[in-house]
Amino acid sequence: MASVARRLGVAPSTLRTWDRRYGLGPSRHTDGRHRRYGSSDIDRLELMQRALLRGASTAEAARYALQQMPRTEIVPPADEPATPAHAAPADGEVPSRLARRLSTAALAMDVGAVQRMLAEALDELGVLAAWAGVVEPVLTALGARWRGVSAGAEVEYLLAECVYAALVRATPVLDVPRNLRPVLLACVPEERDTMPVYALAAALAGRRIGAQLFGVPLPAEVLAVAVRRSAPAAVVLWAHRRAVADPRLFARVSRGRQRSRLFACGPGWDVATLPDKVELLADLPAAAGRVEHVLVGAGR
Repeated sequence: MASVARRLGVAPSTLRTWDRRYGLGPSRHTDGRHRRYGSSDIDRLELMQRALLRGASTAEAARYALQQMPRTEIVPPADEPATPAHAAPADGEVPSRLARRLSTAALAMDVGAVQRMLAEALDELGVLAAWAGVVEPVLTALGARWRGVSAGAEVEYLLAECVYAALVRATPVLDVPRNLRPVLLACVPEERDTMPVYALAAALAGRRIGAQLFGVPLPAEVLAVAVRRSAPAAVVLWAHRRAVADPRLFARVSRGRQRSRLFACGPGWDVATLPDKVELLADLPAAAGRVEHVLVGAGR
């Protein structure tokens, strides 16, 4: 143990604490009562140290190291009861597990692990379930933490960039979409929370619904021109903040001979202030389902 402690630059007592609390101790048994650190044990501890240097807490760094390099027999942290290997995942367990792993990887500033976690969540759960059960909760939690003290803003920015890239990769290019005219997806001017429209575009593409996406918020006059030139079958305007959700925007984008179905999506809209012909969509699953139904009907 002393030689391992010197190699890592920590006290032997620290190694004993990590072994007792997090199950990051030696796994090789000798003929007597002693155990010895193997090369995989040391690699795991070095992975934990890199996570610590990048700002993760000790518990988060330990969990991250064990997730990246699982042991044959993992001793769970004292505050986390062991789960029987034969137990079936409970409802919500898979999203929660993926969210924990994604959060730990983001806190460790491990871009590769974040990308793998996002790809796994999107593949295993689908775009909308991964967004609601994994991505959005982690983004919200990390945003609250760095505004508190624990995690830095760089963690949230790193995760956001990876999420944008993952959602773009999850959006198939449609050779022959089911809708003849596209649905135009856009954020209202000055909206900062643009990621949900990427998730909606990916979900619609998965249903073979073609969309024209403007993820960067456009000025009102530019958005109106884009709608006029695209001649979409439907327009969905996303607003997260009430301060930027101006219902008068719908009158500007609906001018012209080509009429489109108009939808407001996001928590920023107030249904009481929306024009009569504008339909409020409660959330992303409701938006995907309703847009699909309006454009092509319920059948696949």
